[in-house]
Amino acid sequence: MSNTIIINSKSEIGAGTSGASLGVDALKFTAINNNNNFFSKHPSIDIINENHLIINQDSLEYDNSKRLQSMSRLYDDFCLKLDDVYKAGNFPIVLAGDHSSAGGTIAGIKNAFPHKRLGVIWVDAHADLHSPYTSPSGNIHGMPLAVSLGIDNYDCKRNEISDETVESWNALKNNASIYPKILTDDVVIIGLRDTEKEEDYIINNHNIKTIKVEQVRKDGAIQSANDALNHLENCDIIYVSFDVDSMDCKLVSHGTGTPVENGFSEKETTELLTELCKSHKLCCFEITEINPLLDEKTNTMSETALRILEKVTHTIESKFHDAL
Repeated sequence: MSNTIIINSKSEIGAGTSGASLGVDALKFTAINNNNNFFSKHPSIDIINENHLIINQDSLEYDNSKRLQSMSRLYDDFCLKLDDVYKAGNFPIVLAGDHSSAGGTIAGIKNAFPHKRLGVIWVDAHADLHSPYTSPSGNIHGMPLAVSLGIDNYDCKRNEISDETVESWNALKNNASIYPKILTDDVVIIGLRDTEKEEDYIINNHNIKTIKVEQVRKDGAIQSANDALNHLENCDIIYVSFDVDSMDCKLVSHGTGTPVENGFSEKETTELLTELCKSHKLCCFEITEINPLLDEKTNTMSETALRILEKVTHTIESKFHDAL
């Protein structure tokens, strides 16, 4: 691969709290204020967003899955842009607003590599395994893993949804004409500590591998990363999605949409992610859910995330693997 390309996805239409769209720029302003040239030396491209719809309540479409049709357009753009990045032999690092964008990242990777088996390492306090049938909020940032796995979870159904919702949800699952995008055997969730019973049902019934914060502390970051990578040994390529709420909101800050206590420190996060990104199968890395409007420590979350991003990028560029 020749270059690291930054993919800016400022969409926050899948979140329940406004401000995640500002996370990408917060990272960039943090770099500027610190005389850091990270963003000037890495070319970037933008994914479309429809954040203007946030102020229009009529755009919600369906109570149990807000703005599904807009999300489909976002996924389509990911497919177009990531295909170009990979065809040019470049490596994408995605900077995303809310975590619903991750479904588009996965769709884009699979669209570019339809015959490769994709493994997903989800570093997150949440499982994001809801569907319109089970979501308590209707916010799509709680659904990207479920949509990528093609799981509706009828067994735990709590919502009655309209025919229009079913049609839009199925269209999102079938984006890029690939269904499902990933298999439950090919998912590892690290840092999980805040789930609903509907998500626990999927995790338990499909034996989705999880690695808790306590386990990482017990085994160490290197062993935990190797544990995750070994679980995905049958995958051809691997994507790592890092939600900043996997970090402890007291140790770092509350600058994210759904902060959760008892998470990773910056040091633990850095060690874990850099070790994961040493894999020759890595095809994409993503940071998501920075929300500077919620940061009670001024801009601490962005400052922390930028330090992590730099170290991860250095690890990736030191290898520039050619496995793709």
